[in-house]
Amino acid sequence: MEDMILQVNHLSKSFGTHEVLRDIDFTVKKGDVTSIIGASGSGKSTLLRCINLLEIPTSGEILYHGKNVVAKGFNAPAYRSHVGMVFQSFNLFNNMTVLENCIVGQRKVLKRSREEARAHAMQYLEKVGMTPYINAKPRQISGGQKQRVAIARALAMDPEVLLFDEPTSALDPEMVGEVLSVMRSLAQEGMTMLVVTHEMAFARDVSNHVVYMNGGVICEEGSPEALFGDPQKQETRDFLSRFRNN
Repeated sequence: MEDMILQVNHLSKSFGTHEVLRDIDFTVKKGDVTSIIGASGSGKSTLLRCINLLEIPTSGEILYHGKNVVAKGFNAPAYRSHVGMVFQSFNLFNNMTVLENCIVGQRKVLKRSREEARAHAMQYLEKVGMTPYINAKPRQISGGQKQRVAIARALAMDPEVLLFDEPTSALDPEMVGEVLSVMRSLAQEGMTMLVVTHEMAFARDVSNHVVYMNGGVICEEGSPEALFGDPQKQETRDFLSRFRNN
């Protein structure tokens, strides 16, 4: 299947004796916007970190275009350049300007010339509305602006998939909208995205696939219409009960 980008098969992750993920299976196809929802502590962020190899799964496999990225000798940095990550806490370099933050990865990993990396960075900073701030340091801009820079930085690497780990949870409420609107426009342009989120309206309105996790397993998954409109399991109904009338 040419449009299959990621396949997660029987993935488990333990920290010591604590099993955080158990027998996780799901797939990501080109153009999918998959939202992963669930209560805090259900394993959502750990799943994302395993997919990006920031955590190594205890067992199971992660196939990227059919190749197991957990296998010995696999080139993790090259893989990560195709599967970008936007973190909850921005992870910007505080000693670099907004523009430098968006150039450095391209230079180091993709070996682009400074001119090419700068042009690419500017293109995406403009896309997220941050060109007026290219000479600012992270401490001089708001949380919402930092997250938009983090998205531009990830996009500048030309990833095939973007992973978002609760990208709005560290933001003040008035800044959430500006980040979600950038993510909405990326979804409309066909960007393949995997989003761990507490923003149920985003999961319902922007995703084409929703995964509900509970206690380290995938409890239920399906289209937003099915999951929000007619959840099959009691745990899913309980979790969604406060949102389904919104």
